[in-house]
Amino acid sequence: MIKETSIKELKGIGEKTEKLFAKIGISTVGDMLRYYPRGYDIYEEPVSISDVREGQVVAVNGMIFGRVQVSGNRSLQVTTMHVKDLTGTLKVIWFRMPYLRNTFQKGGAVTLRGKIVRKRNELVMEHPEVFYPPEQYDGKKNTLQPIYGLTAGLSNHAIMKAMHQVLDGMDLTRERLPKELRMRYELAEYNYAVRGIHFPEDKAVFMHARKRLVFEEFLQFILAIRKLKDKNEKLENEYVIPVHPDIDAFIAKLPYKLTNAQKKVWKEIATDMAGEMTMSRLVQGDVGSGKTIVAVLALFNTALSGCQGAMMAPTEVLARQHYASICNMLETYDIPVKAVLLTGSMTAKEKRRAYDRIECGFAKIIIGTHALIQDAVNYDNLALVVTDEQHRFGVKQRESFAQKGGTPHVLVMSATPIPRTLAIILYGELDISVIDELPANRIPIKNCVVDTGYRQTAYQFMKKQIAEGRQCYVICPMVEESENMEAENVTDYSKMLQDEMGADVQVGCLHGKMKQVYKDEIMQQFAENQIQILVSTTVIEVGIDVPNATVMLIENAERFGLAQLHQLRGRVGRGAYQSYCIFMTGSDAKETKKRLDILNHSNDGFKIASEDLKLRGPGDLFGIRQSGLMDFKIGDIYQDAAILQMANEAADWILEEYPEWLKKIPDYERTSSVII
Repeated sequence: MIKETSIKELKGIGEKTEKLFAKIGISTVGDMLRYYPRGYDIYEEPVSISDVREGQVVAVNGMIFGRVQVSGNRSLQVTTMHVKDLTGTLKVIWFRMPYLRNTFQKGGAVTLRGKIVRKRNELVMEHPEVFYPPEQYDGKKNTLQPIYGLTAGLSNHAIMKAMHQVLDGMDLTRERLPKELRMRYELAEYNYAVRGIHFPEDKAVFMHARKRLVFEEFLQFILAIRKLKDKNEKLENEYVIPVHPDIDAFIAKLPYKLTNAQKKVWKEIATDMAGEMTMSRLVQGDVGSGKTIVAVLALFNTALSGCQGAMMAPTEVLARQHYASICNMLETYDIPVKAVLLTGSMTAKEKRRAYDRIECGFAKIIIGTHALIQDAVNYDNLALVVTDEQHRFGVKQRESFAQKGGTPHVLVMSATPIPRTLAIILYGELDISVIDELPANRIPIKNCVVDTGYRQTAYQFMKKQIAEGRQCYVICPMVEESENMEAENVTDYSKMLQDEMGADVQVGCLHGKMKQVYKDEIMQQFAENQIQILVSTTVIEVGIDVPNATVMLIENAERFGLAQLHQLRGRVGRGAYQSYCIFMTGSDAKETKKRLDILNHSNDGFKIASEDLKLRGPGDLFGIRQSGLMDFKIGDIYQDAAILQMANEAADWILEEYPEWLKKIPDYERTSSVII
């Protein structure tokens, strides 16, 4: 069995199951190996009944108290039992398992493990795993069971079964990293690491395995970045563009003054574009710091020089918003330049018209989505591409533009607060500018961290804001075992909230399983205030500007990383109204309160990111992943900051001392493709 072997070769995988695996990106056994668990079920020491908390999965030891009862109807029979220890009594329920009534004996000792939920203001353990007699639990104690991302029809057990076959059937002894490198950085062998990440015997094995795989992933990425930087350093500037006199006039007419940070960054961009080498620059700026106007200055300056500038947005709604805003500025300030929009959902006729305007050079500013790099698009003289971190504009895109006639300047915009030390590593091929100052007219967001008992108060506050004409976001984490349940989680919540708010308030929902066209439609309705409350997962993290949105309620805030929470919070506070962010947590742990308190007292994304790094070292075993950034399969730049710096040092060592090792690094020759 080799990594290219189709999973059809595995026992128990027929045509139907193969299609289900394809849905989660697994077609070969190599894909299977790299499909890492998204978490682990840890069988920890049982806790006292008085210590159980809502939302936790825990084990308890106790004596069976009273009779075991079965109620309900044939379609849904509920078995109820009470378990007692020295600290209290816990109600336990199972669904469709009436036979348990004859299994337990009154007064018998039992260990149960399950999720604690609140029903009718009472804490209940729902549908637990049973260890009877309790000694059976000792065999599972302190073990880690992998939990994989799923899709409807595919169980965790099915993935585990297939994974065991792959691990047993492949020769994993061929080491991928040189021995000297592993010894220097105390890295496990690949064979040990890949087995240890999927089926760790204990936490120590998991930590050792994960360190190796994260290191390798970061090393590949950094070597690819270095290779790209080498290419970029050799790119002579084909489009030397000095600052046009009309740009200074445009800046002077703006209804607000640029901050000193914005002026400094604009000067750096202008210097690059007029210099000897092609620009490759990252502009880092906190949410609301005014990155967009700096990008607009670069686009206008390019267009006024007679060249073309393109701006690539992550969604159609955002592309349309940028296009409308730019067209408005061109008209308001009488700038003699034409802009055009290009997105995937446009009709064939609309696209043809856009293609013609781009190719003949009539359109100097082109706004769009990934449609901008399709084969059908031919540019007249594209000199600048503005993109965002989500697209990580890299080798493939740059080459596709180069084939259309030239090598453009590249400007990457990032709102992710990454401490500078890490940004230099992650964006090694780019020069870095930072807008570290907020415009004077920004009203700081008011924050509060509350427990679930505050929910009704929060709903009343939202109703009051909506009555004043404002709008609200509610963010739900993806908490179910199956990622397929994400939609249900958000849909159920929005139905409940619609009942709560009444017919006068329109509640909409947004989740990752929706097709882009529906996501865009919902976002457009929210932007136009047809929807007053938008219930969403983190897909709105990269959203559109809705200045009318003033409230964000984040459910289970403890499940998110601080930097991500800050990004989400940035969806409000974009207009002239006071805005509010309510971080609701189901955890009363001191560590959780300490983390969230940082957000409560600061709106500075870079400060928050630095604090996040301090609080989330390697000891944070199952730390909350930040979503989206770089899209690493296993690494997390916050949780694994130390490993990232280690891999960066290793890249220096390899390139200086042992360049021949590059051939041994897996996929090195193709790694530039990871930067997309």
